[in-house]
Amino acid sequence: MVSASDRRRAVELIEQAQQVGARLAPACEVLGLSVRTVQRWTCEGGVREDQRPTVVRPKPANALSPEEEQAILEACHRPEFAPLPPEQIVVRLLDEEQCYLGSVSSFYRVLRRHGELTHRGRAKAPRRALRPTTYQSTGPNQVWSWDCTWLPGPVKGLFFYLVMIVDIYSRKVVGWEVFHSESAHHARLVIERAVLAERLIDQPLVLHADNGSAFKGAALLEKLHELNITPSYSRPRVSNDNAYSEALFRTCKYVPDYPVDGFASLEDAQRWVHRFVGGYNTEHRHSAIRFVTPEQRHRGEDPQILAQRHALNQVARDQHPERWSGPTRNWTPITVVSLNPERDLEHTPLDHAV
Repeated sequence: MVSASDRRRAVELIEQAQQVGARLAPACEVLGLSVRTVQRWTCEGGVREDQRPTVVRPKPANALSPEEEQAILEACHRPEFAPLPPEQIVVRLLDEEQCYLGSVSSFYRVLRRHGELTHRGRAKAPRRALRPTTYQSTGPNQVWSWDCTWLPGPVKGLFFYLVMIVDIYSRKVVGWEVFHSESAHHARLVIERAVLAERLIDQPLVLHADNGSAFKGAALLEKLHELNITPSYSRPRVSNDNAYSEALFRTCKYVPDYPVDGFASLEDAQRWVHRFVGGYNTEHRHSAIRFVTPEQRHRGEDPQILAQRHALNQVARDQHPERWSGPTRNWTPITVVSLNPERDLEHTPLDHAV
């Protein structure tokens, strides 16, 4: 805050400079002041006290009331919402309780204001990842991605082998299994079961994997050809080309009940993955598909759900238009999901895949 004597001295120096021919703007710039500041100081023929630091600011017309702010805090404190971020809480309130308390940004502001916005869990801060490659999917069961990961066993150095297949359009886990070891034979069993479960016999399908040996065995490739599946592979040493599966495994290993100390047995690992896949497919609201569950999108229910959310947002906006600076949140269903969109020139239409 500039004192009154400093303001008077600055105004005197500027006036002296103007008397010898200097223009106002350059004279103000030399002192590090704006023309508007000097004009405000010298209005009404004298140096006026700067009242900006002490003035009482009016409350914005669109500000949340104390009751609304408390309702947001209470919703975030509910046990079932405690491990969830605001984006998950907002859509669950819309879907399950037909309730709109505020936007996602409002939830974040309220939590930050009360010192409750902290990074939770063992996950590190997210990093930007390259988009996957090569194919485009406009519906379920057109492009799948699969990969494997190791699950810790009962003792150090002992691991179990988890294979999961995810539909990149719906994000549904369409096939999975846990084995004692990694092999192309085990991978073949998983893909056969997934194709039968989704009733895709003789239907064109693209299956993307990394360059692991378990996904490139001769017997496996022969089975893929038999099932009318086109194999697709990541570029060497580029894990981001299989980002859908990598993201799925990250979600799997960072859920709150993941046994970081290891699984007691293969059967224990299989039971845990069974529970995870069930919750992931039917309960998890996926951010990349407008926060619907993979099962809902796989069955084609997402347009109706998103239309209902849009209608609720419109009602909330009509009730408090001063709180909305623009249109409501985008609840338009995502129609195309791409695998490596930067390689559009190499895109192979799915109806020509063999």
